[in-house]
Amino acid sequence: MPRLIRSAVLTNYVEVAKAVGLDPYGMAAEFRLPPVSLTDPEVKVSAAAVGRLLEESAARSGTLDFGLRLADQRTVANLGTLALLVREQPTIRRALDVLVGYMFLHSESLLLSMHEQDGEVILSLAIEVERPLPIRQGVELGVGFLHRSLQRLFRERWKPQAIHFTHGALANKGTYRKFFGTDVLFNQDFNGIICATRDIDVAVPMADARMLRYVQQYLDTLAVRRNATMSAIVRECIYTMLPSGLCSANTVAARLGVDRRTVHRHLAHEGKTFSSIMDGVRVELVTRYIENRNRPLASVAELLGFSALSAFSRWFRSQFGCSVSEWRTRHD
Repeated sequence: MPRLIRSAVLTNYVEVAKAVGLDPYGMAAEFRLPPVSLTDPEVKVSAAAVGRLLEESAARSGTLDFGLRLADQRTVANLGTLALLVREQPTIRRALDVLVGYMFLHSESLLLSMHEQDGEVILSLAIEVERPLPIRQGVELGVGFLHRSLQRLFRERWKPQAIHFTHGALANKGTYRKFFGTDVLFNQDFNGIICATRDIDVAVPMADARMLRYVQQYLDTLAVRRNATMSAIVRECIYTMLPSGLCSANTVAARLGVDRRTVHRHLAHEGKTFSSIMDGVRVELVTRYIENRNRPLASVAELLGFSALSAFSRWFRSQFGCSVSEWRTRHD
């Protein structure tokens, strides 16, 4: 089954596409997206189709910051009902917790995580689709949307310290600096936003505790309907744990609060294995990483959880039947 996303992701697509000389409805039809997805934000559409649409829109128009242009006018309202819960949180920290915990209601393809270290909060975004696809525009739209939404919601209280992207920079970095108003770093280990811990614990004076309880109850009724199979849960864990170098069946089982045999038993019932799921995630991620020729292969190996470059090289050849350099030559 394809992973779905609310068509709110295409808000303003018609206007931005026309502004750069594209036919928005013709483009949508080419990627089998229904016309209503460009006007009704609640239609569920294929996340992979949206990703291809954005990449081709950027390529054909020569507008390499297409994703950022889409994000420019976004607000938290694009999250639909989830926006109500975010708005009523007493602090920015709680709002971010809600975004992380309920993002699946907006998209089955966006994986949002948050962790703290050394006085900083790292909000990272990953995009999971069924097969390897270029996702630069989708990533920039996602990170741009998060920044714009929180900026407009919390105004002077929202103070990111830096923006990170795993892909390489465009020739004109000024576009990014102007959009985010802070340092933007490329060829990094994750896509997302860094801010100071002290800046997310500030109170939100307009929060309404009564409205918060009502919206929380409503969203919880939606959340229990989520069809979360063990393979889907394991896949999500692998996505977030691979760069640590500590991703294994044992560590994933520990994160889920069960033992390794329980994970294997559920996966076997679904016709899956832990190693096959990990290989699938690595195959999807590696093609994105190696398209960026400025990223050293040693860094790619580390991001995919390999302890040595030689192990990564052997795995790559077993999956693709060629070396990385040969793959790049074929895809030039």
